[in-house]
Amino acid sequence: MTQSDERSAALRYHAEPIPGKTATALTKSTRTARDLSLAYSPGVAEPVRAIAADPEAAWRYTNRGNTVAVVSDGSAILGLGDLGPLASKPVMEGKGVLFKRFADIDVVDLEIDAEDTDALVETVQRLAPSFGGINLEDIAAPRCFEVERRLKASMPIPVFHDDQHGTAIIIAAGLSNALYLAGKSLDQARVVLVGCGSAGTATLNLLLEMGLSAENLTVVDKVGVLHSDLPDLPPHHQRFARETKARNLEQAIVGADVFIGLSAPNLLSQDMLRSMAENPVVFALSNPDPEIRPELAKSVRPDVIMATGRSDYPNQVNNVLAFPFIFRGALDCRATDITENMKVACVNAIADLARQPVPPSVLEAYELEALAFGRDYILPKPFDPRLIEYVPEAVARAAARDGVAQADYHPRSLR
Repeated sequence: MTQSDERSAALRYHAEPIPGKTATALTKSTRTARDLSLAYSPGVAEPVRAIAADPEAAWRYTNRGNTVAVVSDGSAILGLGDLGPLASKPVMEGKGVLFKRFADIDVVDLEIDAEDTDALVETVQRLAPSFGGINLEDIAAPRCFEVERRLKASMPIPVFHDDQHGTAIIIAAGLSNALYLAGKSLDQARVVLVGCGSAGTATLNLLLEMGLSAENLTVVDKVGVLHSDLPDLPPHHQRFARETKARNLEQAIVGADVFIGLSAPNLLSQDMLRSMAENPVVFALSNPDPEIRPELAKSVRPDVIMATGRSDYPNQVNNVLAFPFIFRGALDCRATDITENMKVACVNAIADLARQPVPPSVLEAYELEALAFGRDYILPKPFDPRLIEYVPEAVARAAARDGVAQADYHPRSLR
């Protein structure tokens, strides 16, 4: 199929037979006049009175507990850049499709025309009574850091920027398994990360939380290696600057155990890969073209353990393994926040699942005869039915331990 054919197919998919990808579904009977009198007037007055008397009743009588707002200003749409809030709507609808398909969470996509950070924050803050959680999406760095920080501090419901933390969770889960297969540990591994934007910053923060040594970390961005002699680094870069003689990727990568790329195509050369340590782990996550293609990498380093952001290679780093399930767990225990421990619990649950025998339904979905934990399978497949069983429960248990769960965990699928 040509590029023109693909473009036409994508446009038809979004236009026909009904424009868009999501719609409202009714959850109660509306067959009779009696049904409508209960749904609206006069019957609706009873839950109104109940909620006015006790705000907690909203979780019982409304859809708040299963509804997430997907919010964007359109300033960083996929790999397309700042195209504005209206152009971001197909992506936000798509996010809603994934929430519903994988975790049965209802989504309202909100594309907000707010060039000013204060206006964006204030708009989202005022929406708190409508939703059980807020998923921020496609908001450019460094603005996204301030937006998330202010919303988390001021809203009584979970706020989660998936571009940051969803990516970080899947990288951390895959890296845990890759290092295990390589016979290495996170606290001893030398890690080089290229591309310290929103996803890169969140990934490093999470890995440091999980035991990565700051002394073993080298970060490369547009200015080169982030070292302690660089002046005027932005706040989200300052934490990662360290004393080192390395000034570029070629120098930094020598002897490294791990390369994480969130940057640009073809950035990691074969010679650079040759200079890495035994059993190197390479996460080349630039999309659609990775920092180095797996077939090229394996031609010079047969011992490499590779992951990319693409579905046509093994070990795809795909956020859909995380965000639906971390929200499912948070909603089902009515968490007020998504804490670092909840993210780590999500990491561990996903990583552990990849080590278990793969069910026949997954093999059938991917037209495979066999699949087992190893160098070409370090992350579960998105259609693995066990994700909805394992991950939300692990997240909810962590929420309870951190004191942010407002209710006992009751899986929606078992209600």
